[in-house]
Amino acid sequence: MRQHMTAWMAVLGLAGLLAGASCAQETGPAEFHDSHLHLTNYVQQGTTLKDYIAMMGSTVGRSAVFGIPLQQQWDYGNTGDFAPTYYLQTDAPLYYYSFADAQLAMQYLALKPEEQARVDPMIIGFNPADMYGVDHIRRVLTTFPGVFSGIGEFTIHKEFVSAKIAGGPPSLLDPALDRIFEFAGETGLVVLIHNDVDMPFPRPGQDPYSARQFGAVLRRHPDATVIWAHMGLGRIVHPVTDMAALMGRALDDPELQHVYIDLSWMETAKFLVASPEAIAITAELINRHPDRFLFGSDEVAPATLDPMVKVYDTYAPLWAALGPETRSKVLKGNYERIFDAARVKVRAWEAENAK
Repeated sequence: MRQHMTAWMAVLGLAGLLAGASCAQETGPAEFHDSHLHLTNYVQQGTTLKDYIAMMGSTVGRSAVFGIPLQQQWDYGNTGDFAPTYYLQTDAPLYYYSFADAQLAMQYLALKPEEQARVDPMIIGFNPADMYGVDHIRRVLTTFPGVFSGIGEFTIHKEFVSAKIAGGPPSLLDPALDRIFEFAGETGLVVLIHNDVDMPFPRPGQDPYSARQFGAVLRRHPDATVIWAHMGLGRIVHPVTDMAALMGRALDDPELQHVYIDLSWMETAKFLVASPEAIAITAELINRHPDRFLFGSDEVAPATLDPMVKVYDTYAPLWAALGPETRSKVLKGNYERIFDAARVKVRAWEAENAK
């Protein structure tokens, strides 16, 4: 019988979270790369790239940067004079906002070379349920050569979000998604994808079809470098039974060696550092696979550096449980290896095709 609760989330109460908070106060200044940073929110408002780089200071070394691919519609018939800025504030639909890529590219091109070196912009303004979605990605690369290192974070299955997308939710079974992964493999673009490991509130024994379908997609595209955002967890999408074993099998699978996991989002941290047992299970998995994990904040439109540091500090009990070499790889080394390789491959593709 498949149970929804696991040892990985056994103690989700205040004790575990407060333990993380007290440890955070002792960590001091953070030194990390951020693999997951949204400059803008669901109405395309937020922080400029130049302001964010100034904000990084000496605390954040490098960062993958992108906006939000979905724009929240302001439906007067739904919220009246209240202008929603978040997808949970209204029943109105979300739609893809392609201009976000041009906005980010123009901001990047206005930076000094030493500033550009600190960020890896990502393409987000495409519809993964559209067979023409890949053409948008190609046009962005050829219009703005020298800018982008990857695509994402984009969403397939996501609690609350997928069902709100105008035109219907995307699907792991859609060949439009295969076209995008195939192009990423061809160009070297890093793929940062959100796909819930399970549905919210599953019945006992119910097949976690999302994880099974996702694995099939990944196996079909071994040439694409893929980062699975927040291990598929969410606000109410909890770790599935024996999730550490599931993740271990995936990371050991020779057909999935191109897949990485980011430890991002405060909502993920609440599971992974919720108890000493959860920390030990997570640390054992990461220590066995030190080359496969990256840290990211998953903050949205930050006005200061404080939210990113808070996420980093919340994970402090986990950092302490990792070996020094593993911790260094998770916080910096794996980011550098993955995105440095992407820069080389994408620039080579652009040299041949952006003419």
